[in-house]
Amino acid sequence: MSGQRTGKTNRLAAEKSPYLLQHAHNPVDWYPWGPEAFEKARREDKPLLLSIGYSTCHWCHVMERESFCEPSVAEVMNRHFVCVKLDREERPDVDRIYMSAVQAMTGQGGWPLNVFLTPELKPFYGGTYFPPQARWGQPGFVSLLGRIAGFWKSGRKELESDADTLTETLKRYAAGESVKAESLDERWLKRGFEGLRGSFDPHDAGFGGAPKFPMPANCHFLLRYHARTKDPEALRLVTATLRAMAAGGIFDQVGGGFHRYSTDAAWRVPHFEKMLYDNAQLASVYLEAAQAAPQEPGLKETARRTLDYVLRDLALPEGAFASAEDADSEPPEGGEKAEGAFYLWTQAELKEALGGDAEAFLQRYGVEESGNAPVDPHGEFTGRNILYAARPVADLALDDRQRTLLLERRARRPRPGLDDKVLVSWNGLMLSALARGFEVLGETRYLEAASKAAGFLRQNLYDAKTRTLSHRWRAGEKAVDGFSDDYAFLAQGLLDLYEASGDAAWLSWAIELTQEQQRRFADVEGGLYMTAQGHDAALLMRVMEDTDNVEPCASSVAALNLLRLSMLTGDPAWRRPAEDTLLRFGPKLGERPLSLPMMLSAVLFALGKPSEIVLAGDWRSEAGSELLSVIRSRFLPFKALLLLDEGSRPALEAVQPFLAELKTVVGRPTAYVCRDRACSEPTADAAALAGLLDRS
Repeated sequence: MSGQRTGKTNRLAAEKSPYLLQHAHNPVDWYPWGPEAFEKARREDKPLLLSIGYSTCHWCHVMERESFCEPSVAEVMNRHFVCVKLDREERPDVDRIYMSAVQAMTGQGGWPLNVFLTPELKPFYGGTYFPPQARWGQPGFVSLLGRIAGFWKSGRKELESDADTLTETLKRYAAGESVKAESLDERWLKRGFEGLRGSFDPHDAGFGGAPKFPMPANCHFLLRYHARTKDPEALRLVTATLRAMAAGGIFDQVGGGFHRYSTDAAWRVPHFEKMLYDNAQLASVYLEAAQAAPQEPGLKETARRTLDYVLRDLALPEGAFASAEDADSEPPEGGEKAEGAFYLWTQAELKEALGGDAEAFLQRYGVEESGNAPVDPHGEFTGRNILYAARPVADLALDDRQRTLLLERRARRPRPGLDDKVLVSWNGLMLSALARGFEVLGETRYLEAASKAAGFLRQNLYDAKTRTLSHRWRAGEKAVDGFSDDYAFLAQGLLDLYEASGDAAWLSWAIELTQEQQRRFADVEGGLYMTAQGHDAALLMRVMEDTDNVEPCASSVAALNLLRLSMLTGDPAWRRPAEDTLLRFGPKLGERPLSLPMMLSAVLFALGKPSEIVLAGDWRSEAGSELLSVIRSRFLPFKALLLLDEGSRPALEAVQPFLAELKTVVGRPTAYVCRDRACSEPTADAAALAGLLDRS
């Protein structure tokens, strides 16, 4: 059964979210999340059906085609329920509450997320994808709707009692740990490392089994653990994982950039959507690993191709970055959209495109006449190939030419849908990646792109008078009050952009955002709530995210930012809320450290003896660039870099008066390595600076 969208529109046609607009022609009488829907539910005494997804979600598309486009299904939905559609990327706060509810009820989560609520918005039943008829051990959606409508009439009190009980359970969980750790504990770090080492896949690399997610936060922690302990195993786990991902089908071998995750253990068969947050974090991790393991040249190339993918396909004309590209698209030969159609190749297509050089390419990328997918549960890859690096490249120049040729050929195909909304949090992650790309790869275009994106965010999503961020921008409209991760991720990106550019304006904005973050979202016991007080009166509770998942939680990133600011500004007051956060999450770090690998990175920073590297003088000159090159060629995660030239000196001395004592030597750019305001002898010599850094 496959339905069709109607020519008529529903209320979603007035929305800006690409996901909601995808459903604007459904026969379902959809409402956006808001008081109009809630009032209708109360007035008509109906339960709400809240359906949550996002525009590039494959199974969201499947459920729409099978159920939400079907007039007969829509009739049942409209008669018995008030139906609400929500974009999880626009409203992660709502998604987090009801995802927790479904996970508590079923033990599983994912998208689409379909939750049944009382008119008071309390959840009483839910699940993820439901097929139109019962299959794969799941109930059919139409029969489920009928049963729930019947229970609402005949067993109302029982459903409401279940909803009350579940809501109270969720509120207790949202309140978090009641006992804080007394002090930061080195053992948390060791347990985190041992946990990752124990879950490492020795055959295919990565952590755990299929499906495999990249999980950049794991590598972020391991790189810093290696930097602190010099344990070679920590670095080996990272480099093996990054090599395996770059060789697999999860990496777009033609166009660069990473797909969402691998459905198999060997990184061969991806789920084909591409997300900005994945590519931003992975580019950063590859660049850091390239600094930590300079003997691995492929790391830089993977990072460059990932950044170039984002600049080519996700950069918007205004300067910021779009959120994602869809997994589904129309096949080149026409027909219904299918997952991965844009990225798959038949052997005949490749031979025709590459001519006499094709054979080397076919062997290099594991191409087979009948198709090469080792798993194909839905029969979508028959006769088609997912390119992966089956053999080492023999001729780099030839490989580059062939990939360029195929990229041009592929560009003629129907493209996957682009979710072109701008999210502040994800753009903040991209600022970090681009700033680091400039530092490690030395290409000014990355710094220019980061500066342009930051300028766009400041102009279009920030109110300087009220110091307020909005979460989303699309088609000229900003909307949704910013969440704590918007403030934290953007502040992190600005700190990285400051260290890359030397522009103190970015440091000033990062300070301003962090001050507001603490005022709006911080709990007195430490940590950040997702929302500020009064964000949405309809929310059942304020939630504090407590897991570093595919995106790190705001509390982890904020703790790192606060520790960096304590060094960059010389003000120890910034350190106190960071330590409060780490202590608040201490019991969880002790019991389940792998749930918070990014926070473990913050613990490493807090327990270490980080250094301030001050470069005084004209650091843009040839001599200054030589000193900067020494700094940027090394992986120095526990440092703060202050670029002290005549333009920035007044602003920086205002917050760090001791900087006035740090002068140039004989008029040349001069480096100082400082700890606790005690600085090394100044040096204008690159080799001497290298020795100082290697001993620190």
